[in-house]
Amino acid sequence: MPRFLARAKVGSMETLREIAAIIAGYVSKDGFHTTPIERVTLVRSSTVTMPMPNVYRPQLCLVAQGQKEVTLGDRVFRYAPGRYGVVTYDLPATGHVIEATPDKPYLCLYLDFDPGTLGDLALRVPPAPGAPSPPIGKMVSDAGAGLLDAALRLLRLLDDPAALPVLGPLAEQEILYHLLAGPDGARMRHITSSQGRVAQVGRAIAWIGKNFRERFSIERLATEVGMSPSSLHEHFRAVTALTPLQFQKQLRLQDARSLMLVENIDVTTAALRVGYESPSQFSREYRRHFGEPPARDIARLRASPDLAVRA
Repeated sequence: MPRFLARAKVGSMETLREIAAIIAGYVSKDGFHTTPIERVTLVRSSTVTMPMPNVYRPQLCLVAQGQKEVTLGDRVFRYAPGRYGVVTYDLPATGHVIEATPDKPYLCLYLDFDPGTLGDLALRVPPAPGAPSPPIGKMVSDAGAGLLDAALRLLRLLDDPAALPVLGPLAEQEILYHLLAGPDGARMRHITSSQGRVAQVGRAIAWIGKNFRERFSIERLATEVGMSPSSLHEHFRAVTALTPLQFQKQLRLQDARSLMLVENIDVTTAALRVGYESPSQFSREYRRHFGEPPARDIARLRASPDLAVRA
């Protein structure tokens, strides 16, 4: 390895260690923690966790310590220290921490994307050269030195509340700049686009998110977003790794799980509330998706809350 590349790698590792130290110093308990920095959430887990389905919002996830895996459809994404993931649509995925100990916990930061800031920057940052990236709504990449430096500058502001209102937005813009100018730039621009097939898929995702408890056909959804059924099916799967009906099913099952866990309602009531007409069909699909029947799964989650932390 050339000497200058070796120095750059060492520098990035030092930056990553400082990012991890700031996160560890700010959050002492496992879980998700909001911060004074708008749209920034810090995550800690001192143990590996069970796979937890959830809807991931458009955001950046940068792992500073430990490892996790996220499954989207038939695709599996692995995060390790210095790797980041970009989500460009609301997507139902399953994540779990696969490497963490009390002495060396899993640590990461989330930055929710602000469409206004991102759209303004997208107009001013030239696209990176090369072929356009595929439209899939999630990807994991290695963070470059520029992105890590920008993330570190943002996190340092946790100890400087007077400077945060002024420098916070600048550090956030610097992070977005590196994402737009890097290998995920084309994918990032899909968030701000209102034209083309990918934008239509985005509208289909949003429509299902609002109406997933209701029965609908592919033909109706295609009409809602101005696409043919065959085109919608093809492009929707390219972005989400799921068909529209699989997407709807995952949202229903996750919603039902949340209802049973949080509101303590029974299996039949949860099934009917999220749109199932047959509680037995609901239980079969729930077991295929979560690995256990509804009642047993909810009992397991209540008995082991530390293993149920979303990654």
